[in-house]
Amino acid sequence: MQSAQGVQYFGSSGAAIWSPPTADLKRNIIYVATGNNYSSPPSDASDAVIAIDIRSGKKLWHRQFTPKDLWNSGCVAEQKDSCPAKRGDDFDFGSPPLLRTRSDGKDILLLAQKSGVVYALDPDHRGQLLWQSRIGHGGPLGGIQWGGAADNRYAYYPLSDIDDNNPLAGGGLFALDLRNGKQVWYSAPPKPGCAGAFGCSAAQMAPPTVIPGVVFAGSLDGHLRAHDTRDGSVIWDFNTAREFRTTNGVKAHGGSMNGSGPAIVSGMVFVNTGYTNAMDGNVLLAFTADSH
Repeated sequence: MQSAQGVQYFGSSGAAIWSPPTADLKRNIIYVATGNNYSSPPSDASDAVIAIDIRSGKKLWHRQFTPKDLWNSGCVAEQKDSCPAKRGDDFDFGSPPLLRTRSDGKDILLLAQKSGVVYALDPDHRGQLLWQSRIGHGGPLGGIQWGGAADNRYAYYPLSDIDDNNPLAGGGLFALDLRNGKQVWYSAPPKPGCAGAFGCSAAQMAPPTVIPGVVFAGSLDGHLRAHDTRDGSVIWDFNTAREFRTTNGVKAHGGSMNGSGPAIVSGMVFVNTGYTNAMDGNVLLAFTADSH
């Protein structure tokens, strides 16, 4: 086919993989989640999860969630010549699939989309849909951006749904029951204390990290919060959007958390803070439960 501008299209474009793959060693499968198509014609592999044989690389099965999601950055540019005529909503999967075993021994595969919907699939039946649950309205920078976390009872997903004109929009952390997708609790975002700063927002794009009893989640407002997994209550809160004295003497300042979540190892929590296109920064912080 040919575009109105006279450019010849030879096939589908896009359906990029934005997140790390997930290995299922029990079934010898790798799962990848894909983004949207950038131009016509649409493909059936966009906004989808694909199961790939670890040994051969052969595609075993796939499941698409949002067909015909045609979108590119030209759709929000001043000149929209490259934006598809029938544009979609930019509902990529930016989050990696999560493979978890429930408390009843059943394995499930979790997918979280920028549409604001979380899906649970059956890895033993070629991705059969078990349940789906909506936590936000979604959008190009809305819904679930970069990931979630799960234990054997609940899945934990932060909400973006950012609005550049309203720093109070979006945000919050949701716990979903792995058995049926029902909301167990919701921890609303506090009002940002960084009002007026570029990129200051209650929206939460960074993936959380869970350990027994506690889930850690960062926010665009610069706060790293620890939530009780039983009810979502905040048991610890640290504002990273400030200056720090560093071990190497480099001047450092924290900012928004986005893209990556906390890493926890040997009783310590490590997190980088500061993100381009929000409150920028340049520091890696390390926390320990030892107050000394």
